[in-house]
Amino acid sequence: MSVLVVGLSHSSAPVSTLERVVVSGDAQTKLLQDVFGSESVAGALVLSTCNRIEVYAEVDRFHGGVAAICELLARHSGLPLNELSGSAYLHYEDRAVQHLLTVSCGLESMVVGESQILGQVREAVKNARQHGTLSHELSDVSRLALRAGRRAHAETGIDAAGQSLVSLGLGLAAEAHGSSGALDGLRVLVIGAGSMSSLAVATAVRQGAGDIVIANRTPGRAERLAVRYGATAMGLADVPAAIGAADVVISCTGAAGHVLTRAAVAEALRLRGSGPLVLLDLALPRDVETAAGQLPGVRLIDLEAIGASGAEAADAGLAALASDADVTAVRRIVAQELAGYLKAKRAESVAPTIVALRAKAATVVESELARLDRRLGDIDVRTRREIAQAMGRVADKLLHGPTVRVKELAGSPGGDAYETAVRVLFELDPETVQAVQQPDDDMLAWSLREAAE
Repeated sequence: MSVLVVGLSHSSAPVSTLERVVVSGDAQTKLLQDVFGSESVAGALVLSTCNRIEVYAEVDRFHGGVAAICELLARHSGLPLNELSGSAYLHYEDRAVQHLLTVSCGLESMVVGESQILGQVREAVKNARQHGTLSHELSDVSRLALRAGRRAHAETGIDAAGQSLVSLGLGLAAEAHGSSGALDGLRVLVIGAGSMSSLAVATAVRQGAGDIVIANRTPGRAERLAVRYGATAMGLADVPAAIGAADVVISCTGAAGHVLTRAAVAEALRLRGSGPLVLLDLALPRDVETAAGQLPGVRLIDLEAIGASGAEAADAGLAALASDADVTAVRRIVAQELAGYLKAKRAESVAPTIVALRAKAATVVESELARLDRRLGDIDVRTRREIAQAMGRVADKLLHGPTVRVKELAGSPGGDAYETAVRVLFELDPETVQAVQQPDDDMLAWSLREAAE
């Protein structure tokens, strides 16, 4: 079984495609369960954020796994398979593991170094575990990725230098109002009360926003978030009037349709005075109808605009984005964690050969003891035990060096050759090696009965 990832992100697909493919809530869980139920899949994990969707799966066949996952993504999104395939990327085995590590560390984010992705990976792992789709291999890989992400933020300045999508978007909103980056008393309306909205409110407070209003379909959630940050809560029915009083409107609801249409924004503009209105759309699918940004006095900032701004800043070498030194340091952490993982996996792969080798040595010792019994006749129990222990120690000492060394060499390039050499030199039967890899049928049946009881 091997790890496979099929994904689409801001780096491979336009926002218009991503917003059709990205799933959340019950839809994400349904996709997760459908992937797990596929014939070639033994484990599944779905990572879905505002700018990526990735399906990680433990598969027994590469082509079968790719076909099943692509077909399910197309079915769940309604996107034609050929259009989806043109925007998707694939990683397999070691490359798939490396990809999840780089994603968790923020190196694949629209804004390099943003820390929100680590929490999103943690939630994806939690969701897969809760629904029983997280295989042993995916659990190990996920644990490795989360550790790499924590190391990246603890040991480097990647998150101190890197901005989140929210902070970069609010920076663009402030610039639209003539500010150098801080909100400086601007009135902010946040539509939505989820994790992204919470981050938006916290960032707006930190950047010196004036009055902050939070609107949500469930007033209680808006109220809890408002109390935490000293803001005002309201229901969605009051949004038109609130837009008229706001300088910046942040929308991140994750709703299926547009939350702010051109008509609704045009109506709100009649209620406001002079000054530009900035609509910051952090949702995918998009909350704000594109035509709303074409109204006089309105500036629409969506994920595409934020991504373009981040890329321009990176090209200009601005210090606000992650520095080359931080990125290099994080890549080093990824390389270290991946190397350790691969070394352990390769050492684990030679374990059946080592077990077979020691089993053969034990068989030889038992055979020689039986021959000694026949030649010497009756031997007292104590003497026979001493002879058996001495012969066992000789075998252990002779095998200790080769077994330790083959484990070490297994983690190096071409490690498979050393395992093959051991099998050839000691004339190990391939069927014997295979046998010690498989669970004992009786024990397996017993375990299943115990689990059922």
